[in-house]
Amino acid sequence: MYTLALETSCDETSAAVLKDGRHICSNIISTQVPIHRKFGGVVPEIASRQHIEYVMPIIKEALDTAGVTLADIDHIGVTYGPGLVGALLVGVAAAKAISFAADKPLVGVNHMEGHIFANFLSHPDLEPPFLALVVSGGHTQLVQINGYNSFRLMGQTRDDAAGEAFDKIARVMGYPYPGGPQIDKLAKEGDPDAIAFPKALHEKHNFEFSFSGLKSAVLNYLHTQEQRGQSYNAADVAASFQKTVVETLVEKTMDAAAYCGARKIAVAGGVSANSGLAAAMSAACADKGYAFYRPEPILCTDNGAMIGCRAYYMALDGRFADLTLNAKPALPITSD
Repeated sequence: MYTLALETSCDETSAAVLKDGRHICSNIISTQVPIHRKFGGVVPEIASRQHIEYVMPIIKEALDTAGVTLADIDHIGVTYGPGLVGALLVGVAAAKAISFAADKPLVGVNHMEGHIFANFLSHPDLEPPFLALVVSGGHTQLVQINGYNSFRLMGQTRDDAAGEAFDKIARVMGYPYPGGPQIDKLAKEGDPDAIAFPKALHEKHNFEFSFSGLKSAVLNYLHTQEQRGQSYNAADVAASFQKTVVETLVEKTMDAAAYCGARKIAVAGGVSANSGLAAAMSAACADKGYAFYRPEPILCTDNGAMIGCRAYYMALDGRFADLTLNAKPALPITSD
């Protein structure tokens, strides 16, 4: 069974072809990072226009690389939310057009569920049930995966997501977009115990997140040092900030795993590529006797392959969409 999948939720235009849901035949990704870097972040209108320009050539390249044609494709998966509405509309329109013209079934995919399913591509042995921590620029969520089409949202961020906090702190410190990798690299040179930053919602069995207070605390520290005419050690700030974020994510994940009886932990989303988070989560899982899973780096960021994997299991369950499918920028994750 061949799946053609499209991903255009933010600033990556991607198309992929998968065989039987878990074998990647092609995964073509065109990033817009160099374009948006000069603005310090993603400009939605520019992102949408870039998707329009690249989406059809990327689809053709994905099919050619996989050595298949549209006639070989069994169904088409596409991200329809959450994300930037203009960007999402480009992918949805392209997928609907191909679905209609080629008479292929259409599958609308939740972007965050796609991130979780990236783990199935990197780990052929992974099967539900497990607990997933999803950390990206726009989302921070704990999701109990009971089956391939059965999820339970245990908690999510009330305000800023972890990735968003990384990018904002990096921008204030003068580092280019995307800021997360910059902070991660800098943190390796600093003392994580140099500055004590606050944690929010740290009560036991509270599975929700909040990073706005932490972000404000870091900004206040930086501004105070500047107002006093005092210098600060950027590496120490980065290391202390990252330590606070990582400890929050790990502590809540371990608490949630014990609460729901999970023995397998998976991380997903762009921030799952953070080396500090990977090391801390791996160590915590080893201490508890949990199996730990993380996608390979190329599958941590937005890509069509993860959407194709999710679409495959939805198709097996008969969860198809019709041509009324529309973009939903605030689409919540499916919860039983």
